[in-house]
Amino acid sequence: MQEQSLNGRKIAVPETRELDVFASMLERRGATVLRCPLVAILDAPDPQPVLAWVRRFNAGECDYLILLTGEGLRRIVACIDKHAPTLRPEFLEQLAKIRKVTRGPKPAKALRELGLKPEIAAESPTTKGVIESLKAEVLAGKAVGVQLYGTEPNLPLMQALQGFGARVLTVAPYIYADKADDAAVTALLNQMAGGEVDIIAFTSTPQVERLFAVGPPDLVKKALERVEVAAVGPVAADALARHGVTVRLIPQDSFFMKPLTTAMADTLGPAPHNN
Repeated sequence: MQEQSLNGRKIAVPETRELDVFASMLERRGATVLRCPLVAILDAPDPQPVLAWVRRFNAGECDYLILLTGEGLRRIVACIDKHAPTLRPEFLEQLAKIRKVTRGPKPAKALRELGLKPEIAAESPTTKGVIESLKAEVLAGKAVGVQLYGTEPNLPLMQALQGFGARVLTVAPYIYADKADDAAVTALLNQMAGGEVDIIAFTSTPQVERLFAVGPPDLVKKALERVEVAAVGPVAADALARHGVTVRLIPQDSFFMKPLTTAMADTLGPAPHNN
């Protein structure tokens, strides 16, 4: 039964924004969830650079817009609504006109919430996938807006766009900040290293980086060796791979929390003593 498919499993969840949603999915399948939100997502501390970018965008300065996250588009709209609501109609009008590029299903979903859809959807939801999807476009002399992933400058994407001959206008509508205190993160690592956790399920790259930034290297290594490591998609999996961590639990083609839950259940099932 689906309701028992993770019965007895202890799963560490470092998610923040949709922590309760994800935890509920796991708990309905019988899992025990250890909540340890590692990263908070906050509005850009100064809205003025975001609004300045919006004004340039509204003036027609972008021929393309690359949306790396759904969170990014929602934060841009929220910034407009909070600080300069008169910019919204023109922003939406301009957004409908230009060629929109999405990295994965989440930014595409954010566009649908506005009644729009991408003209170009990266086949792989990664920076490399975005770059590959743009190779057929004639970008020389074009202006490409890029909504950044937090404040990460994404140098490979910037270099690729410049190589295509494009001008780049970036916007960073949100930042990542520490959520759980360092002591809570260390406590989680000790639980994992002590064999008290079956799985840790990562849903973003900043969660991975925070874990490695806080924990002593030997403890992080031991902790991740004692658990199954799950990732919501290839971006988080690539971040783990850069740290030498192998991901065995990952959805095949739909990179959301529900498919991740299914991947964990299908691959591992209930804890052995519950079979």
